[in-house]
Amino acid sequence: MSAVMILVTVLGASAQAGYPERAVTYIIAFNPGGQSDVEARRQQPYLEKTLGVSVQVQYKVGGGGSVGWAELAHARPDGYTIAGINMPHIVLQPLQRGDAGYETDQLRPVAWFQNTPIGLAVLRSSPFQTLEDVIAYAKENPGALTVGGSGTFSGHHLATTQLEKLAGIHVTYVPFTGAAPQVAAFLGGHVAAAMGNSDDLVQHRDRIRVLAIGSEQRFEALPDVPTFRELGFEMTPSIDRGVAVPAGTPDEVVRTLEEAFLEIVRTPEVRRQMVEQGFAPLEMGADEAQAYVDRRKQEYMELLRNLGQL
Repeated sequence: MSAVMILVTVLGASAQAGYPERAVTYIIAFNPGGQSDVEARRQQPYLEKTLGVSVQVQYKVGGGGSVGWAELAHARPDGYTIAGINMPHIVLQPLQRGDAGYETDQLRPVAWFQNTPIGLAVLRSSPFQTLEDVIAYAKENPGALTVGGSGTFSGHHLATTQLEKLAGIHVTYVPFTGAAPQVAAFLGGHVAAAMGNSDDLVQHRDRIRVLAIGSEQRFEALPDVPTFRELGFEMTPSIDRGVAVPAGTPDEVVRTLEEAFLEIVRTPEVRRQMVEQGFAPLEMGADEAQAYVDRRKQEYMELLRNLGQL
């Protein structure tokens, strides 16, 4: 190896060993006040303490998250730009849209730290008392029922499409730029129903009626709500949240970030807050997180083929 190559290698290793040395930008691809933002803000002080630098949350909203993830995919792979990511969004969007602006393999997951089951809900004032009522109405009035969700080719969109296919119905899916505007529109009566995140369903349970939930078993915070499976529909819709860096980011940098995020999710107070708010904590490091993405991509491709969407 030449002296120049040795010098470059040493300098590169030294730079990585000193990571981070300046502020880290944490991209959130959805509106302020939504679940991704809530979690990033919860993590922010812990990250700053662990990493020893400022962590600046930056919003890049649009395209159901694709605007922010496209920016991450094309950012310099040095660990100074990270982004919150969502499953199934980061898999479905590149599969379904030619203009997503990124490919799944351009995002390197650092960790998955949270799971959020998706449920179908209506307002307390709605005439629909059960999921069966909704399905009966949708069969008699194809396309008349509006169902709000966050983004297109997202967890909410997929859940709505699955239910349509399994129940033999057609509804009108109404996408919003994030969970915060989705919930506001739903509570304001601008859509008849919503595919909502479990924390929103828990937070607003006094004003809404949750008809079914996408957890494997009854969800602890909503014990009286049946699962879709209980009601005869083989679907368990949910959204996983994590964090990623651009592909090509050095392993040493990924490990530093991985340790920081896993330390947060292991913190008893953080876990307590998550559960109380209607989230399920996850603890999945970088290698496991990547294997999870690869596995889910194959599952979603098969599901989309079965739904006639691929």
